[in-house]
Amino acid sequence: MAVGSTIYKCNLNIANMDTHYYTEHSLTMATHPSESDLRLMVRLITFALNASEELEFSKGISQDDEPDVWAKDLSGDIDLWIDIGQPDEKRIRKACGRSDKVIIYNYLEGSALSWWKQAEKTLGRFKNLLVYFLKIEGDLELLVKRGMDLQCNITDGELTLIADEISIVVQAEVWKQ
Repeated sequence: MAVGSTIYKCNLNIANMDTHYYTEHSLTMATHPSESDLRLMVRLITFALNASEELEFSKGISQDDEPDVWAKDLSGDIDLWIDIGQPDEKRIRKACGRSDKVIIYNYLEGSALSWWKQAEKTLGRFKNLLVYFLKIEGDLELLVKRGMDLQCNITDGELTLIADEISIVVQAEVWKQ
């Protein structure tokens, strides 16, 4: 854990009807001092969308050579590399070379669309790369607490995150498959 990081604990109960994955994860997430609450929750959403027993948070922003979320096989090779935001081409090339599958999730509409327009042609050559834009309906930051109990339901590609009386809907729009 980085110096100055804030630690969040989350009990995330996932019911994914699309992949038939139903389990609860007890997660510990550390945030870099420069990381916003929105980005923290987007990391949590990307975890839920790709959840497996092998998936885990990496050191994230504080490490240039690690993704935000990843899954490794038993030999330590990276099966899944997940980045959030708008990585540069060098980072994407490195990720695609080191991992079987790479997923980039964007969530800030203005900057994400601008990044995608510039990168779309270049990224087409990476066969193991997927790019999504997360359409978030609601104020995701309202869910942030140092200790969170969240229910996550996924059906027909739509994720609903629920805590207390707050419900946030997220749709992953495919930009590159």
